[in-house]
Amino acid sequence: MQFVQKLDHLEKRYEDLTQQMADPAVISDGAEYRKVTKARSDMEEVVAKYRQWKSVGDSLSQARSMLEDNDPDLRAMAEEETAQLAPQLAAIEEEIKVLLLPRDPNDDKNVVLEIRAGTGGDEATLFAAEIFRMYSRFAETQNWRMEITNTSDSAVGGLKEVIALVSGTKVFSKLKYESGVHRVQRVPQTETQGRVHTSAITVAVLPEADDVEIKLEAKDVRVDTFCSSGPGGQSVNTTYYAVRLTHLPTGLVVSCQDEKSQIKNRAKAERVLRSRLYEMELEKQQAVMGAERRGMVGSGDRSEKIRTYNFPQNRVTDHRIGLTLHQLDLVMEGRLDQIIDALITFYRTKKLGEEGKDAAD
Repeated sequence: MQFVQKLDHLEKRYEDLTQQMADPAVISDGAEYRKVTKARSDMEEVVAKYRQWKSVGDSLSQARSMLEDNDPDLRAMAEEETAQLAPQLAAIEEEIKVLLLPRDPNDDKNVVLEIRAGTGGDEATLFAAEIFRMYSRFAETQNWRMEITNTSDSAVGGLKEVIALVSGTKVFSKLKYESGVHRVQRVPQTETQGRVHTSAITVAVLPEADDVEIKLEAKDVRVDTFCSSGPGGQSVNTTYYAVRLTHLPTGLVVSCQDEKSQIKNRAKAERVLRSRLYEMELEKQQAVMGAERRGMVGSGDRSEKIRTYNFPQNRVTDHRIGLTLHQLDLVMEGRLDQIIDALITFYRTKKLGEEGKDAAD
């Protein structure tokens, strides 16, 4: 059975990693130790679930073997155990299949949370502030850190925009389905006729960009040396201290002639070149994030809603999965677990179905 073989291999690998963690050579190498502990941690949940599956399977096999016993009391006990264990075993197997799905590489990342007022004027800015408070309360329950990087206040005390960095354990894995248009239905503070208004805000959850590591390959850099020159272009000396670096793939050119040492000038030029390449790479990442953001939030129109918050009925509805809770007051206090868990289960199940279809094809 391929399913069992794969899990046996994972369990064996897990045990090998556990042994490596006790190896003095691994312990003394900080980078290697972190690599081993992370690999072991990544498979810990599925190995624990597999061991549970094996334990329940053994108990079920024993119960089934007792179904042919001559003692009617033992048979009755075996039938009862079989009726309990069989569905339990099937449920654990489904959980394992979900755990074996390819992981989103961004799941462990911190996120950039962006909330902007959409249609609805002042009321939209007030709701944006309340939604930010909701996520802040949820972050507290998860022991995450929320750092505001930019805000734009409205005249009525709301938020036109707020951007924050959320850091902690598996932040993106829990918040990634929050991106989109959030619609609110209620009587605004500014409404004198008591009419219910509909406004909207946009939420974007972006995985934090990785630190960019710039490697300068010798083949990509042309090094030219020349004499340092003073004011008016006069030669300062006849020694080739100055260095000019040309990064051939990008055409960037950096020169340095501050030091009376070619080695020092070259080192300085390389630092400047790395910084400029780093900046270029960050701009590329930000361009990609910008495209992701636009795809997440759409235009901010009410019709593009993913979730509706109806205050008169104390109701919140997630339109993607058809989930409705009459607990809006609790949700606005950061009690988002029920919604987030339902979304994670829905999309995992959907992905599991797609994997099964691909396997069948």
